[in-house]
Amino acid sequence: MDPSVPALATVPAAGRPAAPHSAAGLAAQRGVRPGEPPALHGKLVGVALPWLVVCAEHGQLTGDGLDGIYHAGRRLLRRCVLRIYGREPVVVQGRLAAADQVRFVGVLRTPGDPGPDPGLTVERVRRADGTERITLRSSATRPLRLPVELALGTDLTDLGAVAAGRPGPELSAAVHAAGLRWSGSDGRDATVTADPPPTDALAVAGLLRWDLELAPGAIRTIELRIRGDHSADRRSEPGAGSAAGPGGQVLAEARAEGDDSRVAALLRTSVDDLRALLLRDRARPAEVHAAAGVPWRCGPATAESLWAARMALPLGARLAAGTLRALAGTQRDGDGPDRGRIPGALRDAGPGLPPRCTGIEATLAFPAVLAEAARWGLPEQELAELLPAAERCLDWLRAAADADGFVPDPGPAGPRRAETQAHAHRAAVLGADLLELCGRPGAAEWRERAAALRYRFRRDFWREDLGGGRPLAARLPDGTALPLLGSWAAHLLDTGLASGGRPAPGLLDKQQTDQLARLLGGPALDTGWGLRGLGAKEPGHNPFGHRSGAVRVHETAVAVAGLAAAGHEREAAALLKGLLDAAEAFGFRLPEMYAGEQRTAGAAPVPHPAACRPAAVAAAAGVHALVALAGIRPDAPGRTVALHPVRSAPVGAVLLAGLRVAGEPFAVRIGRLGTAIVEEAADGLQLGV
Repeated sequence: MDPSVPALATVPAAGRPAAPHSAAGLAAQRGVRPGEPPALHGKLVGVALPWLVVCAEHGQLTGDGLDGIYHAGRRLLRRCVLRIYGREPVVVQGRLAAADQVRFVGVLRTPGDPGPDPGLTVERVRRADGTERITLRSSATRPLRLPVELALGTDLTDLGAVAAGRPGPELSAAVHAAGLRWSGSDGRDATVTADPPPTDALAVAGLLRWDLELAPGAIRTIELRIRGDHSADRRSEPGAGSAAGPGGQVLAEARAEGDDSRVAALLRTSVDDLRALLLRDRARPAEVHAAAGVPWRCGPATAESLWAARMALPLGARLAAGTLRALAGTQRDGDGPDRGRIPGALRDAGPGLPPRCTGIEATLAFPAVLAEAARWGLPEQELAELLPAAERCLDWLRAAADADGFVPDPGPAGPRRAETQAHAHRAAVLGADLLELCGRPGAAEWRERAAALRYRFRRDFWREDLGGGRPLAARLPDGTALPLLGSWAAHLLDTGLASGGRPAPGLLDKQQTDQLARLLGGPALDTGWGLRGLGAKEPGHNPFGHRSGAVRVHETAVAVAGLAAAGHEREAAALLKGLLDAAEAFGFRLPEMYAGEQRTAGAAPVPHPAACRPAAVAAAAGVHALVALAGIRPDAPGRTVALHPVRSAPVGAVLLAGLRVAGEPFAVRIGRLGTAIVEEAADGLQLGV
């Protein structure tokens, strides 16, 4: 959840409780105060940005909370309640049919049905393109005359206001063509049209009515189309996930198969969700990026967008290139201390620390992601276009580092966070590789800086104790050590992909790496479903805390890949299996986070009520964790690719196909004995070591 979403201070006046059937009264009964962000965990969400559908499992849009159909951040339809014979169908199943559509199956006993068996099946398929198809199937042995009614309404409220608990009042409707129309005070409007046209349209009540006749065994359908006038705020181009102009799709059609069927389901859902989250700026069509998450962060590219693009590099480098271009366009210029920094929001950093700066995170990630994208196959022309922005990021890093080489976050007077130093070290090491690859000066300087940072980090950010030691979370400006242990420590193992397809050197030495692997695999951090943001025994632990105890999916995936690369396969395998179990419980659409409750027999992971789902980093984390099984280490400029599979084969035999290395399809098969075989690769690509 984005803490920047404002909370509404409007509550019922003292001594005047909300009416029990009002929106405020219903919210109070559910334990939600007026003005709080609505809960998301019990909703079905269909996404094809800039379209978005949010609804409950019963399928009726009641206007409750976030329910509705949205386009470009505005709710076009808030209420859509179906009744037949004056009654609502009994919904027996509601599920996500695809990333962009939800499907509901209901039944209804018709007058004269003998016994308990319903004679009418009602199927509703609601898509995130503003359409809904209602299908009525008769199993009756006699003709049916069906009075069908849809109660519709909207408030045309912006998503941000809905998310902050400030929905507007429902607007008055007007009859329009084969449906209804609503107009807002700002001149924008929404329309609902139906095919076949309704028998009656009642604007005052917001009703569309049909009198349908169904012969025995017959089927009738009603199709709704929702549209709005968004000419003023149409910055995002739909369909970015399926096509990006010349060159085809942004993300490859990756697939998996193997002994554990969940691997295939997780990869398929992860790729579908990433596609659904893609946005393209109309003014700059090449700048395709993944929105950070639905429904809270569907705007410009962020640090989360960049991490998602990095973890999705096995699906091709196009998303990374578009995201880097989008962020480069926001880079600060001028001659001040912020020159080269990418702006970003401040977000919660957990107990004991001020908010962290996502702009600093994106700035440090930029040269590293560009370097890795080149290794996976980013074309030389795009690399050359993005190189100046990466060099400006390195210039900022040089200026921002203190006398010891550490980067304060969020500013010169901020704490020195261990996680930020990991990002800075990766930027220095991979930045040196990037400069060398492009024939630019400065590589030696950055390697020297990285070596000095490793030495000082091992000295200043590691605390020895009777348990074998642990990394410090941060050092405060006065030098005070903050020894809180959490999933952030996984970033210390995320060294990055260096030249020759080798892992870059890490911040920790071997002994420290071995100890960190033991800590990550221990019950204080590993819930059995993934890593806690803050260890269970640490002060301030909260299993629902975004940075103080909840499982943040992408950090668990980072740990899986980092542990596997460092040779700690047992810990990597345990985390991967836990992540697969959690994914199965969530229908393979992993949320950005869930509660850090300890796993017990027969239990399921507990949702977080405000977590984005889908979220770009969570979807990309599924790709990242599964590709770690094969240990793919490409060097497209050197025309080599190395494989370092997890030898224990924790999920049995696996085929990963449809990946992209050096711009061409790539497939690898991992056997039950942990051996890897390349089944498809670009011409001339040699197997490295």
